[in-house]
Amino acid sequence: MVKLRRVGVLSVGKICGILGVIIGLIVGVGYAIAFAIAGAVSGNVPFGGFFGAFAIVAFPVMYGVIGFLGGVIDAFLYNIIAGWIGGIELHFEEQTQAGSITVTPQT
Repeated sequence: MVKLRRVGVLSVGKICGILGVIIGLIVGVGYAIAFAIAGAVSGNVPFGGFFGAFAIVAFPVMYGVIGFLGGVIDAFLYNIIAGWIGGIELHFEEQTQAGSITVTPQT
């Protein structure tokens, strides 16, 4: 067993930011499709095209920035709390390449 006592604040922020961009892109495409349908149904096609394109660009940027900031704040708070209570316990298992023998290190 090992304990995760500290995490890299910027490292966590970058990972969370990239995940936010990916989720924002998925949500942005969903909104673009919804705006395109709404524009076609209402007869105002430029409305749907403009807001659809805006959603594809703006949502990944917004989600990425919010994800990065949230990850930085979470990592910072984790480091403080882990200093008080000792961190998260992690259990690792080592396997051979054949996969048939398992060696569990004892600490």
